[in-house]
Amino acid sequence: MKIPLTPPTLEKILKELPKEVLPNIFGQNPLIKGTYIHWDKLRHLPPPSGQTAESWWAGIKLARSSLLKSLTLKDKYGAPLQFSTPEPVLKSLHKIDKQAAGHISMNSPIATREDKDRYLVSSLIEESITSSLLEGAATTREVAKQMLRSGRKPNDTSERMILNNYAAMLHIQEIRDTPLSLELILELHSIVTRDTLEKADGAGRLRRPDEEIHVVDSSHSQIIFTPPRAEELQTRLEQLCLFANEGDDSEPFVHPVIRAILLHFMIGYIHPFVDGNGRTARAIFYWCMAKQGYWLMEYLSISRLLFQAPAQYSRAYLYTETDGNDTTYFILHQLDIILRAIDALYEYLARKVDEQQTAEEFLRKSTALGSELNYRQVALLGHALKHAGYIYTMESHKRSHSITYETARRDLLKLAEIGFLEKDKRGKSFIFFAPKNLRERVIEKA
Repeated sequence: MKIPLTPPTLEKILKELPKEVLPNIFGQNPLIKGTYIHWDKLRHLPPPSGQTAESWWAGIKLARSSLLKSLTLKDKYGAPLQFSTPEPVLKSLHKIDKQAAGHISMNSPIATREDKDRYLVSSLIEESITSSLLEGAATTREVAKQMLRSGRKPNDTSERMILNNYAAMLHIQEIRDTPLSLELILELHSIVTRDTLEKADGAGRLRRPDEEIHVVDSSHSQIIFTPPRAEELQTRLEQLCLFANEGDDSEPFVHPVIRAILLHFMIGYIHPFVDGNGRTARAIFYWCMAKQGYWLMEYLSISRLLFQAPAQYSRAYLYTETDGNDTTYFILHQLDIILRAIDALYEYLARKVDEQQTAEEFLRKSTALGSELNYRQVALLGHALKHAGYIYTMESHKRSHSITYETARRDLLKLAEIGFLEKDKRGKSFIFFAPKNLRERVIEKA
């Protein structure tokens, strides 16, 4: 990946700017067509009449300087990180406040507690898989999902990474009210990296001075970032914990979503571990969002969208580093990811409503069956109608719906008794699978 060009400093531009051009730089908008653009892109755009690219940039930087607020967080040279809240940031925060911390309508499939449990499991699985894929795990989604739902042991390091991320996401639900501390950061890192590191003792500890690391663009074997020295890590993380635990009366005021995003940014920037920094950063982001009451985030997978465009993720870091520690670039990138994840969730829920209604329509044709089957069995049939031959187990059904083993057992045995599932034995356990003619069987009994 090409490293963005560092912008010319405002001082340098003003020193070299012809006097007749100087008045043109004042009163400019910090945005270009509503976008917070970095110098690396702006220099390729045609400047306004009477200006050069440099004078245009100087005017934009002057406009942004009045918006920027300094944080207590520092870069590796001791300079403070900064952020601003231009209109695109404010609009995105407003949408997230409404959609991720409010109420879902009653016609949504996660309006009830039972359905919330089911969809929460699905989202935790998706985030666990894609967060691992983003860090280099190599497996298919289907194999990974079957591993998590069945409870089988991982077969390789890639599957272990996914299982670890799943364990971390579950753990975050338990510790959401716990203040962030160095011990908690180390605990989360230990969970996400267990039995996956080349250095087996690297899990749950900070990197040492003899463990020099760089962030490298693997496609070009190019060093794109060197994190702070190992000797600074404990102090930096302790300062980060103070920032994480600040209240709404802190100065400057930092919106809770921005605070979560900045925690994500700083773990990636500090890079306190020999490996697993990205997974830990995203886990802490989820912890912070959960702590602040953004309950819908439990159902979103940000890693799925990051995995689709990893270069944009890296570039958002580099824009900040090359433009005076202005984290607004990273904030805008992550806000876009969150909003797209919310949209994806609602599209997913709409599909699930349609699938559920399709299955229920078949079942409603039979008064006996309609009153005989519960919502879990109807949901399983909706899935089975689209996945002939799919294997279900009591353990997978239990995990999918967050129910007891005995309840899962009764559900599946009932479906087998009716003839909607075939039952077989594998080892000491029963397996169930959808027959190829399931639709015909449902229609026949309807």
